[in-house]
Amino acid sequence: MVDQTESASFEQVTDVEAESPTLIEGLPGHGLVASIAVDQITNQLGLEHFGNVAADEFPAVVTFENGLVQDLVRVYGGSDPAVLTLESDLALPQQSFEPLSRCVLSDLADEFSRAIFIAGAPAESEEQIGDVTGVGTTEAVKDDLVEAGISVPEEPGLVGGITGALVRECYQADVPAALLIVRSHPFLPDPNAAKSVIETALEPLVDFDIDTTELDEQADEIQRRMQQVAQQYQQMAEEQGGQQQQQVQTGMFQ
Repeated sequence: MVDQTESASFEQVTDVEAESPTLIEGLPGHGLVASIAVDQITNQLGLEHFGNVAADEFPAVVTFENGLVQDLVRVYGGSDPAVLTLESDLALPQQSFEPLSRCVLSDLADEFSRAIFIAGAPAESEEQIGDVTGVGTTEAVKDDLVEAGISVPEEPGLVGGITGALVRECYQADVPAALLIVRSHPFLPDPNAAKSVIETALEPLVDFDIDTTELDEQADEIQRRMQQVAQQYQQMAEEQGGQQQQQVQTGMFQ
């Protein structure tokens, strides 16, 4: 039997002198909420490239930025505030969930004192977009959520995917962790939901200040593009002389 704990490994590339940092997960998921929010945090705080995670189960691709090739799954860090971020350029396949989550706990857990995970969930109405609830792996983390003004759901629930696997590993290893569940657009990348989770949850939990103006601009650009698509669709429907009346709603859902 193959030892799956050895199929993913962390390679540190630089030292980050941070005392008891918080790990913030920013892997692609629903609405790309975690990715958008954590990318904004990494860039604004000027976090350094701390290391990379490699696994046979990751896609056989290469990514690049600013003319340089980079690893698919990366960790960044800084000391003021003491933060580590976990990021990926692509959504990861299901077979990589277990190796990556075990690697984070076995190779990185000594580097951070607690973790915050972000899961996007489809909003059922436009008014729900940006609503944040949180659950903790310990009573102390739950108390932190309540103190930060984050709603803690009373009803039971379930979170799967890579975020669920990571939270489960933390829970089983007694690593304090919070899971933030953010309501986001059911079909599109959602900078507005990312802005909300930064301002209403991450800032009070981690005690930093992030300028989210850029996320407003991203949201405006996405809305503009969707309006163009809606107009093109409406024009096409009219040209086809559709037998049925068609309605086009941009950025709206029920």
